[in-house]
Amino acid sequence: MSLSEKLAATSQYIKEAGVGTVDFGLILGSGLGELADEITDRVVIPYADIPHFPVSTVVGHAGQLVYGTLSGKKVLAMQGRFHYYEGHSMQTVTFPVRVMKALGADSLIVTNAAGGVNTSFSPGDLMLITDQINFTGDNPLMGLNEEDLGPRFPDMSEAYNKAYGEVTKKVAQELSIHLQKGVYMGFSGPTYETPAEVRMARVMGADAVGMSTVPEVIVANHMSMKVLGITCVTNLAAGMQANLNHEEVVETTERVKADFKELVKRTLEKL
Repeated sequence: MSLSEKLAATSQYIKEAGVGTVDFGLILGSGLGELADEITDRVVIPYADIPHFPVSTVVGHAGQLVYGTLSGKKVLAMQGRFHYYEGHSMQTVTFPVRVMKALGADSLIVTNAAGGVNTSFSPGDLMLITDQINFTGDNPLMGLNEEDLGPRFPDMSEAYNKAYGEVTKKVAQELSIHLQKGVYMGFSGPTYETPAEVRMARVMGADAVGMSTVPEVIVANHMSMKVLGITCVTNLAAGMQANLNHEEVVETTERVKADFKELVKRTLEKL
């Protein structure tokens, strides 16, 4: 079955489940899933019920699509995303973004938790993603290109929409949130980076490192979607603090999630 055929079947199922027009796709990373609880007139569809959808296995990821209204916009939110390190192919990881586009979403907001590489960052900082480095060793566009979805060689000059970024910066100022800006570097995971890898990332121009987001943003650009990305810097990367663990990631996102949610909601309102 071709990608286009899978997309048609999945979109049809989701529409029949009650999903109408979609303005924005939302991918909610570690600790931010609660934002989906604030969506009104909700339609909730578990991933397990959706044709051609994988199932999320990461603790703290709910594993469902939530559709409805948030900040006056019609949104389709992924409460829990898929990761390359779970053993999924890049094409599987990014399939939900293709579904969002097929349902009419022209814009995508991605959020994640990441390790801070920039020495001026502190745990709990929020960072506007201005650009990305794909260091996963793979690319979701490898293989046959279906021209009706996007071009063979997509332009990544503005992977993250600059105008959306400007709106986010203004909103952060209004909310008195100190918003960092920087480049997100995607590794495959599931191991955290070594101190040597973190030094390499810094030399290469990264400000934060993580294990998601990069594939979804590549595919969104392939389909000419406008992307806004916000990272929660949950810890300082290896070699910059004593040790790394997932509990700390959850704890830090818990601490800053009120600001994070407010920033996303107010920005969405103004886009």
